[in-house]
Amino acid sequence: MVTFFRPFSGFSVDDVPQALAFYRDVLGLDAREGDMGIGEIHLGDEHVVIAYPKGEEHEPASFTVLNLPVDDVGAAVAELTARGVAFLHYEGAPQDEHGVMRGHGPDIAWFTDPSGNVFSVIAR
Repeated sequence: MVTFFRPFSGFSVDDVPQALAFYRDVLGLDAREGDMGIGEIHLGDEHVVIAYPKGEEHEPASFTVLNLPVDDVGAAVAELTARGVAFLHYEGAPQDEHGVMRGHGPDIAWFTDPSGNVFSVIAR
């Protein structure tokens, strides 16, 4: 049987320092530079997500790369909007004027990082 030690996930960004500044300074996450210029987002309990550089070859992920659970999605959207985060509005999705979708699973709202990758705030 193969033993896996601390599995982790990752996604690409076009500019690691810019992405880390957004994760740290705007979102308030524990984001720092790791070895060889790879960004690390530390999520607690030794869970880490990496953001690796792809430069001009970067293409934003076509799916949500990181869901950030919160107690109150509306309050999180208001606070992040005040920090300059723009929330996505998907055509045909039952979202309110702030981009929050309610009543179709947990409350959720989506936004992008500076590299165009999709993140969400989602009710925990």
